[in-house]
Amino acid sequence: MRRTPVGRQTRARGIPEATVARLPLYLRALTALSERSVPTVSSEELAAAAGVNSAKLRKDFSYLGSYGTRGVGYDVEYLVYQISRELGLTQDWPVVIVGIGNLGHALANYGGFASRGFRVAALLDADPTVVGSSAAGLPVRHMDELEAIVESQHVSIGVITTPPGAAQQVCDRLVEAGVTSILNFAPTVLTVPDGVDVRKVDLSIELQILAFHEQRKAGEEPDQGRSAEESVLDRAPGPVRAAAAKLRRAAGAAKDAKAEKAESDSDRPAVMPA
Repeated sequence: MRRTPVGRQTRARGIPEATVARLPLYLRALTALSERSVPTVSSEELAAAAGVNSAKLRKDFSYLGSYGTRGVGYDVEYLVYQISRELGLTQDWPVVIVGIGNLGHALANYGGFASRGFRVAALLDADPTVVGSSAAGLPVRHMDELEAIVESQHVSIGVITTPPGAAQQVCDRLVEAGVTSILNFAPTVLTVPDGVDVRKVDLSIELQILAFHEQRKAGEEPDQGRSAEESVLDRAPGPVRAAAAKLRRAAGAAKDAKAEKAESDSDRPAVMPA
């Protein structure tokens, strides 16, 4: 029997998507407290551990029907169970990983899946040099087996770690086979029909966001005797420095042309009315 992915379960219960996105953060913080045998936690302490404010945390927990006890806080073990149940982690979720390159291998070997309710049911690839090898004790099977695996293992979650050019085709095959939730690591946007959930993980975008913040920091503290822009460009990749230099040359040429035109206009004798 195919199960309903957690995204649609929580939407049916009226829990906002933003709250759903924060539940794993709370669960991670609570699990750490549980491992240290901490029995209760205040909303302020848990909010700080999860990186949110306490008012937002209390609002999120109200959707779960959990309000804590004044002066005591929240029961850690009960919240772990409650959030795990809400996220669907109290049951087994078989997952297929498609694209067994370096990233696919790393994900296959990640030990955190099993402890969080996810079981890697199969590893798939279309490259004949990869098919037949193994990762994390599982054989890499050919993509031609996808439909049979999805049906026999009741798979509803697929992970795509292929190159960008193959991602949409793989996505289409997963959807046609009956997969309704996809985690996409390929650096491309996937098109899916209604009823299919896609979560995108793009490491380069995250790094670019961090670069933005680093640039802002550099802008606040420029090197002595140099502008913030020059300081940042010194650390930029070669193509970025080349593009910046080209833009500066173009801007300089435009400025010179404007100045030359202004000088020419000033030398022109004024036309006096007859």
